[in-house]
Amino acid sequence: QLSKPDLLICDEWGYVPLDREGAQLLFQVISDCYERRSVVITTNLEFSRWASIFYDEQMTAAMIDRLIHHSYLLIFDGQSYRMRQSLMRQLS
Repeated sequence: QLSKPDLLICDEWGYVPLDREGAQLLFQVISDCYERRSVVITTNLEFSRWASIFYDEQMTAAMIDRLIHHSYLLIFDGQSYRMRQSLMRQLS
């Protein structure tokens, strides 16, 4: 089913811990998407911390390599939208 959509969105990458098998399955999904369909990933983790998600440095490097080839990296600095909205409610 994951091979059907033109766009795969992975939100909050690294928020929920994966076991080794889950990490391997996710790597397979990303590999299957490579140069075939678009992938959007949102995360608060920089690439150097991804090995803690996927447990295997070589697999992590291979995944990052596939993701960043032909990609755009957007970095948003500053306070999150949710945090800003929460603080605005507290001040009202």
